[in-house]
Amino acid sequence: MSVRLVLVAGSLMLAGCGTTGLGRGATAGSTTQPGGQLSSTVISSMGGGLVSGPIGSGLSGSERRSGLEAEYRALEYTASGQPVTWKGSQANRYGEVVAAQPYRVGSQDCRQYTHTVYAGGAGVSARGTACRNPDGSWTPLT
Repeated sequence: MSVRLVLVAGSLMLAGCGTTGLGRGATAGSTTQPGGQLSSTVISSMGGGLVSGPIGSGLSGSERRSGLEAEYRALEYTASGQPVTWKGSQANRYGEVVAAQPYRVGSQDCRQYTHTVYAGGAGVSARGTACRNPDGSWTPLT
């Protein structure tokens, strides 16, 4: 009986493990609002992200928000090298965010990422690094 208990406990512990180590302590309910939109707290901690810089200069506020949400989703939920896309209000405005493999700095998980914005022509890219806070938000490094 005790061997079975150990096996069950070990299985449960392994079931909670992820491949990146990210997402601990964060649940969909803590970061998203009804309709899948991210909470203002999570968004504000990102300080505008990469899309608030020169790559997003021609975008509307709602398009920058979509780009910022894509940055968060790439950092928090997406495997290394997998693109997270977003679409703007106009068909020729869209973008994608690709995060690299996570790494540890002290007690924080960090990731480098690239955001490419297409606004009617060739894409413009920016690169950055962000580290995950205990509350599940991400803070870009400056």
